[in-house]
Amino acid sequence: MVTYHPSLSLLRPSVLTARASVIGRCPTPNAFVSTPVVSAVPLRLRPLRAAAGGAASPVGGDNGGKRAVPPSALLDFARSNFLPLALISGVILGLLDPTLGCLAHEYSLSKFSTFGIFVMSGLTLRTKELGTALEAWPAGLYGLGSILLLTPFVSQFIMQVQFFPREFITGLAIFCCMPTTLSSGVILTQLVGGNSALALAMTVASNLLGIIIVPLSLARYIGTGAGVSLPTEKLFRSLVTRLLIPLIIGKVAREASKGIADFVDRNQQGFSVGNAVLLSLVPWIQISRSRSLILSVQVEAFAAAITVGVLIHLALLAFNIAMLHILSRLGKKGDSVFAKKEYTRAVILVSSQKTLPVMITVVEQLGGALGEPGLLVIPCVFAHINQVLIAKT
Repeated sequence: MVTYHPSLSLLRPSVLTARASVIGRCPTPNAFVSTPVVSAVPLRLRPLRAAAGGAASPVGGDNGGKRAVPPSALLDFARSNFLPLALISGVILGLLDPTLGCLAHEYSLSKFSTFGIFVMSGLTLRTKELGTALEAWPAGLYGLGSILLLTPFVSQFIMQVQFFPREFITGLAIFCCMPTTLSSGVILTQLVGGNSALALAMTVASNLLGIIIVPLSLARYIGTGAGVSLPTEKLFRSLVTRLLIPLIIGKVAREASKGIADFVDRNQQGFSVGNAVLLSLVPWIQISRSRSLILSVQVEAFAAAITVGVLIHLALLAFNIAMLHILSRLGKKGDSVFAKKEYTRAVILVSSQKTLPVMITVVEQLGGALGEPGLLVIPCVFAHINQVLIAKT
């Protein structure tokens, strides 16, 4: 865990707003929005004062100076927060220069990146860990029910919220119908002392069952409310070919070769970084395609959408905590799996998160039936980041 240093500050980029003349078409390199150039304020260097014992003191100020941040602290911060940093970088790059993102879309790079994410998920999937979670099967069943049945039911109420642009709310409603995250849920469970085997079992099961349940949930809770007919059969085939098949390929490769399995286990951090990079490519492409439309949205709408995403995640956390507390009281004290903290922590974290790659795969297959893909995706990118940050705190 990296502690926050007082000298670290967040740079707030200026918000660009412009009305798009063309909607749904990739902008050209000449279609950038110009920004005023602000002259730099000259820096005033203060002399270093010698401290007692001959050591130099920090740079002085009116109320005391601030120490410089060592490079190692910045590297540790980047490593521990690589996923949210990669997602934010993808969003910023797509807004600054959409040319490469549009080119990547023409070559269907997002399809290959999603395929790669699930191949790596299969490579890192350990069978022995799944077997150790069998004794907590009641908690696992509740988690699957919460992920695939209860939270998608909430999406129909989210669709009733009046919001502009409409795609922001629709995207968050789609996000609620997704299975749980592929990697962050398990990692965060380990950090808080939960049962990682149970978290992994729920992750795998929810994503496999989600191939069948997600298209049905979208058609029932979102397609009906939006007044459109969703391509359920096409969506199912897409989830099988882009999620299930690469997951099986990765798992078979791991089981067929001990050398591959050992290599993956020795390089877990490298695979996590590669997974995050591939994941960041998808919102980068979607936002590049819809840059002109996104820049026409007011800043207040972005802030409101991000706030709604945070509230949804907090509501899921509160709901699952309350339900597990009730279930722990129903069983015999000390005997129920719901009374064991390592199981409840795993269930609460995993059942309160939603996966971004599956959501983006679904949006691509809808072909604009529910709105502009870039506007559907961007609030979910921030919702995914919020999930990780809230769980880590």
